[in-house]
Amino acid sequence: MESIKKTLMWYDEIGLLKPAFIHPENGYRYYNYDQSPILETILLLRELDVSINEIQAFIKNRSAANLKKLLDEKITDLDQTILHLQAIRKTVCNHRQSMAALLTMDLSEISLVEKEERCLITVEIDKETSFEKEVELITAETAKYQLGRLHDASYGSMISVSSLQSGNFNDYSKLFIEIPLLTKKTGLHIQPKGKYIRAFHKGSWDRIPLRYQEILEYAGKQGLTLSGFSYEKGINEMVIERMEDYIVQIEIPVL
Repeated sequence: MESIKKTLMWYDEIGLLKPAFIHPENGYRYYNYDQSPILETILLLRELDVSINEIQAFIKNRSAANLKKLLDEKITDLDQTILHLQAIRKTVCNHRQSMAALLTMDLSEISLVEKEERCLITVEIDKETSFEKEVELITAETAKYQLGRLHDASYGSMISVSSLQSGNFNDYSKLFIEIPLLTKKTGLHIQPKGKYIRAFHKGSWDRIPLRYQEILEYAGKQGLTLSGFSYEKGINEMVIERMEDYIVQIEIPVL
């Protein structure tokens, strides 16, 4: 009640909502019934973060058209905020899922999993691309999607199955960027829906080729045909201090 009183006093001081009557002896402010809709409208607009200047302009020229214009703008803002919060929630859920998996996973296991289709942003790289250049490419590409922070997306690298089968285990050709709730757009890389071989590698990067050899052997014994690309991404960088503890998740689609 005290906060409402202070709010009304402030609105009176700035000329936004004058009381119908001020008692000459005790200074109490009195408002009539006709002012109630105006107050409710002001409070709603303030809840929507409409500026005082905008509200004052609206009050001086109240109309259905002007109120609709204000509300249209705020609905657009709210929709963008909701989408951003949904993306943050998906990112947090993915991190939680990764942490839960870390507590129980068998890093030596190679398994088959089902995955849904994903739309990925990709940038081209080759053996000569430096780490600094990779960061520059990712930063430039994510900027196109108006991300406030880089951790709003997840990142990884891609190497073609044909390179793996040829023994070229360092022939990475793309970096991928996954943005939560990204709608499908022209020019994006489609990671297909279906069965995937999933494996993990912990430790030095130069030992990943050995893990790929184990994956290829597993696929051969199981009669599985690999296709497309292998998708690699780190899953525990948020909770480690040494690169020796870094865990890479490897997923390769199978036909």
